[in-house]
Amino acid sequence: MVKDLFEKNNISLKTSQIDKFEKFLSLFIDKNSQLNLSAIRDSEGIIEKHFIDSVVLNNFLKLEWKVLDIWTWWWFPWIPLAITNPECDFTLLDSTRKKIDTVNYFCEELELENCKWVWGRAEELAQKQEFKSKFDFIVSRATAYLPQIFQRSYPFLKKWWKMIFYKLYNEKEISDWDYIISRYWKIISNVHEYCINWQNRVLLVII
Repeated sequence: MVKDLFEKNNISLKTSQIDKFEKFLSLFIDKNSQLNLSAIRDSEGIIEKHFIDSVVLNNFLKLEWKVLDIWTWWWFPWIPLAITNPECDFTLLDSTRKKIDTVNYFCEELELENCKWVWGRAEELAQKQEFKSKFDFIVSRATAYLPQIFQRSYPFLKKWWKMIFYKLYNEKEISDWDYIISRYWKIISNVHEYCINWQNRVLLVII
């Protein structure tokens, strides 16, 4: 099922990556039954709405070097992107300890060596030398209102690099956001539209 659904969405995986997603699916279903991680409980829904929605980014641009997932929506897009981009160094930032503990469990079970996590508040960690202006890409999926997540993310980004936000399409939100980012000399360079399970979504790429 994993291979078929990814191919249906024009995403090709290596055999080793398919194996990891199949294992991740099993681990996620088991943990979900214990901790109620997601309202999506069927295998097909998890693959499409979590796994594929996370890695669809790979169809539009190539991630490189150091990537920060800020305010992760549990483990997505962070873990699927780490599986499909083994050459990148991924860092998860979140202030909820429950999320971090479960992420750590998944990463250990999947033997992901290109992942590490940081527990703390974004506005505080952004002032520390080890995090400020240290990341080439920042990703965030289905989190805060766009201007808010932009302002929290900006201090972590190296000069001239990119932020990518996974959102449902909302023309008013994008319009409201234009004024705020212009003060930082940033623009939306691309709005990549795609559809998952009949729902229209976008990837907003900010440079």
